[in-house]
Amino acid sequence: MGPGAADGAAGMIEVRLFDDLDAVGADAARALDRAGQPSLYDRLDWFRLNAAHGVGGGRPLVARARQSEAAAWLFLAGHGRKRGGILGGWYTLSFAPVFAGAADEACRARLLAAIAGALRARFGRILLSPLSETARAELARGFAAAGWAVAAEVASANWVAHVGGQDFATYWRRRPSRLRNTAKRKMRDAGLAIEIHDRFDAAGWAAYEAVYAASWKPEEGSPAFVRALAEAEGAAGTLRLAIGRRGGQAVAAQLWTVEGGVATIHKLAYAEAERARSPGTVLSEAMFRHVIDRDRPDLIDFGTGDDGYKADWMDEKRPLYRLTLYNRRSLDGWTGIVRARAAAWRRRGR
Repeated sequence: MGPGAADGAAGMIEVRLFDDLDAVGADAARALDRAGQPSLYDRLDWFRLNAAHGVGGGRPLVARARQSEAAAWLFLAGHGRKRGGILGGWYTLSFAPVFAGAADEACRARLLAAIAGALRARFGRILLSPLSETARAELARGFAAAGWAVAAEVASANWVAHVGGQDFATYWRRRPSRLRNTAKRKMRDAGLAIEIHDRFDAAGWAAYEAVYAASWKPEEGSPAFVRALAEAEGAAGTLRLAIGRRGGQAVAAQLWTVEGGVATIHKLAYAEAERARSPGTVLSEAMFRHVIDRDRPDLIDFGTGDDGYKADWMDEKRPLYRLTLYNRRSLDGWTGIVRARAAAWRRRGR
């Protein structure tokens, strides 16, 4: 797609829109590779994986703005009728604009405003989620500066544990006594043999899939996506796949990644028939012990969702936002604005 340009405080900002991820990679010159982006969710490979497996649907539409050495990307997907959303879906635990180069706060704001301006010709409405407070604020400022109307609401929550400088024993002492007592009691009863893989293992993965199929969880949206992610992270050494077996039968499984000082919990499951033995709690204790004592992360991230049990394992609940962006130059955007305001008035009336 053709380039564009906008004036910026430190020179011209070049903006390009891409509908081909290979072209994004050629343009980025490795800035979106693992070495350049510490977060899984900011890498081109993550977006390639989502697109390849059709997660979330839609056609990729990536906006890139560059000013001198600084660059910003917004990885979106078009969903018809001039609607846009994230390039991703239910496996995306965090979405944000991606930056590279010496981009300070003012520069990031200019780059996002330039992207927002370029997207006016493509979308009437864009829905972005899940966003941290920082991502929400940056995107809201950038799009508002380009004339978009912005509406934000809390959509979910992200629980984290701050474990920097701690061993497992220190972390465990800070947990509620009911959790520690339950884990100790169930550990005696569960009879679990636990294995933890840091490389992809076909037998271990078959056990993970068997546990998930026997669990209370809904059918996996894209098993091939999850396997491809585990294979890629296993090759990189960031995978932590835990399997708990009783009598040789896999009854609990967890999928984590550990990288850049952050341990992320992606998937937890246990066989529904084993609920009374609490194999999930026993396996979690073993996994937290392994990751904290071996990998020494600063943070453990429990992904999305405000499930009650997470409070026992974690230290802090952080809001995750849904941001709806309305293009004031679009009929669809104005229709959305009117409907959003009417809904807000109804809520206030109740």
